Parts: sequence; C-alpha cells; structure tokens
Amino acid sequence: MAGCSSSNDSSFETKDVDNHVQAEESESEVIKPHQGINQEPIPLQIKRDGTDVYVEMTSQITDIEIQKDKPYKAWTFNGEAPGPLVVVNEGDTIHFTLKNMDPSIPHSMDFHAVHAAPNKKFADVMPNEEDTFTYQASYPGVFMYHCGTAPVLSHIANGMHGTIIVKPADGYPTDNEVDKEYVIIQNEWYKYNDLDDMTNGEPSQVVFSTKALEQGQPNTNGVLNSLKDEPLLAKVGDKVRLYVNNVGPNEVSSFHVVGTVFDDVYIDGNPANHMKGLQTVMLPTSGGAIVEFTLKEEGMYPMVTHQFNHVQKGAVGFIKVTADGKDNDLEAGEH
Repeated sequence: MAGCSSSNDSSFETKDVDNHVQAEESESEVIKPHQGINQEPIPLQIKRDGTDVYVEMTSQITDIEIQKDKPYKAWTFNGEAPGPLVVVNEGDTIHFTLKNMDPSIPHSMDFHAVHAAPNKKFADVMPNEEDTFTYQASYPGVFMYHCGTAPVLSHIANGMHGTIIVKPADGYPTDNEVDKEYVIIQNEWYKYNDLDDMTNGEPSQVVFSTKALEQGQPNTNGVLNSLKDEPLLAKVGDKVRLYVNNVGPNEVSSFHVVGTVFDDVYIDGNPANHMKGLQTVMLPTSGGAIVEFTLKEEGMYPMVTHQFNHVQKGAVGFIKVTADGKDNDLEAGEH
C-alpha cells in the first residue's frame, strides 16, 4: 500500500481542526438546564447470578475533552463517551436499569444485541427517574448500544453510544490461537449540539477509542489522538484479536490495520460469519466485527479507516509491537 507502510506516524498526521470543531462550550449551544453541570463519572455496575446479569447505568451530563483544551459537554452513559463496555454471554438474561441523572431531558437504551418491543423495552426514562428492563442475549456478537430518545441523532452524536459484546456459548474456533484482545470503537463529533450540522454537515472529528476488556488495559473516551499518544501493546508473533464497533452516528468505517492481513474475521462478531484473508472490513454505522491478525515484526502498526478523509480528522491509532510486548522509550523496531 504505497505511502502507508512507514513506521513513522508522520504519515498519519491529523489536520488542525481547531477552526472547524467549535467543540468548546458556549452559552448559546449548551441548553440552559445543562449550563454549569459537569457530573462526575459513575462506574458501571454489573453483577452476575448464574445466567442472570444485572447491569446498572446512568445517563448524565459530563465534560469530555475530545481534543486538547476542547471540552465537550457530552450527553453520556456513566460519564464516558463512548459509554462503558458491557460484556455478557450468549443465553444470558440482562436485567438493565437506567438511572437518568439529566435534570431536563429523558433518555433511553437501545441495545442492538436483543429482541425487544422498542416502545416497551427501549422506553424513555424521565429526568431524575430510573427504570428496569429485561432482555435475552440470544445472539453472539459485537453490537452497538445507544440512546433511542428522539431526536435520536442528537442523543447519539452528543455522546450516548457504546458497545456490548455477547460472547458465543461455544466460543470462536480461533480462541486458542489468540494472544491479545482489545476493543476499538470509532465515533464522530460534530459542532456542539447542532442538529443541523449533525444532519447536513461533515464530522469535525472521527476518532478511535478503546475500552478495557481486563484490568490494566487502557479505557479511553473518543478523544483525538488518544491511541496515537498511547498505543496499544503487543509482542512479536502475537495473534491479536480486535473487537471493532463503528457507533457513528453517520459515517461508514473501512477498518484496516497497516502492515498486516486479517487472518480471521467474524462479521458482526458472530462465529457463523467467519471469513479469512481480508485486507479491510467494511463497517456500516452500528456495525461490528472481530478481526484477528498476526504481528510478525517489531514496529508501529497503524489502525485506520481506509476512508482517508476521516484519518485526517483523527481516525487513526497504533499498535506498538516490541520483542517483549512491553512499552519503552524507543520507537518500535529500534534497539
């Protein structure tokens, strides 16, 4: 791939978007009940009792620094944007409670991983109230969740989106081959709370974030350059599995890792949708996939959407591969 194989991340510089982003707060854009509010993030509550999983989330207004010195008064789940990662097993019963801490706007939860009557199970929760809904996780995969309250575009674009992974009952045929697992989420940011820009404009930023699958892994918001400044880590020879989700709200992702070919791909994260030898995976808005690849040499491996106008707006992250899989002060590949 000409022009894309350098281990120097200068090939993937993101443009200066300060003049276009306009993500900082202004009194005219932040609705009056949200002015002066910055609710502390509340950790996700998730407990298991056999096959019953109890998930408790909050909807809240929290400042997210989506670019250095550029706060965005995000509408969030639990003070994160994207929201916290939810992981359950195929066949689990999910008992989901949403506590709406927003003082002025109703919010809701639309889990793409379940069968449910939306008017009943994805119903609005009024400000300062809570409600509980029950669903079955019948299909394995990598699914989006989001607020489904009208106008849905405003709620998603302002930060109310995230990923739920439903692990297959019988696993994946490549489970024993995988050395490292990470989650990658792509989302877009627009002019702050501007429904016209969200509807008719172009995203100001397109960004990657990661959510921790296990203790010690990074857990980031949709912040420009977060996975460039602090790359994911792997060891030479590792087979890496990425759970990838494009939460939009509007743009397609052509997910690609420079310097490798995907050994195995599971479209939507379902083991029945197994493909091999792909270079790029097309993810529609809300689409998910599992991609697996082997890292054979030390170096810096860019993760991008191959829609390079979005790379210029921030859709790039790195996997740093070293001999021992540990970070160091050297550029990967140097000794």
